[in-house]
Amino acid sequence: MRAVQYDRYGSPEVLRVDEVPMPRPGAGEVLVEVRAASVDAGEMAFRAGRMRWMTRAGFPRRTGGDFGGRVVEVGAGVSEWRTGDGVWGLMPHLTFGAIAEYVAVPERRLARAPKNLSLLDAAALPVSGTTALTALRDKAQLAPGERLLVRGAAGGVGSVAVQLGKALGAHVTALAGARNVDWVAELGADVALDYRTTRPEDLGPFDVIVDVVGTDLGAYQARLARQGRLIALAFDTDRIIPSVLGTGLRAAVRPRRVKLFSNDPSADRIAELARTVEAGDARPVIDTVFPMGDIAEAHRRLEAGGVRGKFVIDVRGS
Repeated sequence: MRAVQYDRYGSPEVLRVDEVPMPRPGAGEVLVEVRAASVDAGEMAFRAGRMRWMTRAGFPRRTGGDFGGRVVEVGAGVSEWRTGDGVWGLMPHLTFGAIAEYVAVPERRLARAPKNLSLLDAAALPVSGTTALTALRDKAQLAPGERLLVRGAAGGVGSVAVQLGKALGAHVTALAGARNVDWVAELGADVALDYRTTRPEDLGPFDVIVDVVGTDLGAYQARLARQGRLIALAFDTDRIIPSVLGTGLRAAVRPRRVKLFSNDPSADRIAELARTVEAGDARPVIDTVFPMGDIAEAHRRLEAGGVRGKFVIDVRGS
């Protein structure tokens, strides 16, 4: 089968499509024929080697965290799934490999794909959608009428957070690039502002801030209301170690004020996301669909910025 791999850290050019052995499902695993997979912004730092301290996986390494597809085989002990079932899901926590023709994953990383989405569209949501759900419902416990700021609102997680925040009854302010301001408002933001011309001191106060940018956290933490909560979902990739340590210290010192987490959703959370989509409270936002052979171009464009939602890799397309 074909899969995207890289055998050294570096620029997007290290990515290639290789022929590799087809996986077999072990006990408790499901083999999925992948229809499509998404490109996650967080993977840029892993590919470049800036996150090498977080994983011990050897080379070659693969890429892609979530996918939509169909079940083709189940391992011992699996009773929930049948051949032909349409599913969406995530690779095991802190592992990658979804941009491949087949993946074998634990059954707890799967849920039935939403009935109102194609499997290609569904591939854009498992990582970003479960991250936004966990941030707003579990970590922030966002309540109707609260004031929510989404920083990085045009990206994969941010675009879902805007939609979910509105569905949960919040007053949503979104920060995005100038060309995306009107588009973010169409997603449901009550106020959409250009982050380049909007200073933190011009904003607030907010009950909840979802930050998908990772810089200037102190300035935005100062915009919180008395009982406000800041959910930090990104780090400054240009200063990754200081950023991780600084954000971790903020969360340790003020745990009710600053919260961070590494997204590791349960099967119930993935299924909850499917129900949320079927109810119309969130939808996938796809900027561009690329064939697998254009994976390096997808990474280059993602690093350049300005993406609306997610890039999706059409694994079955040419």
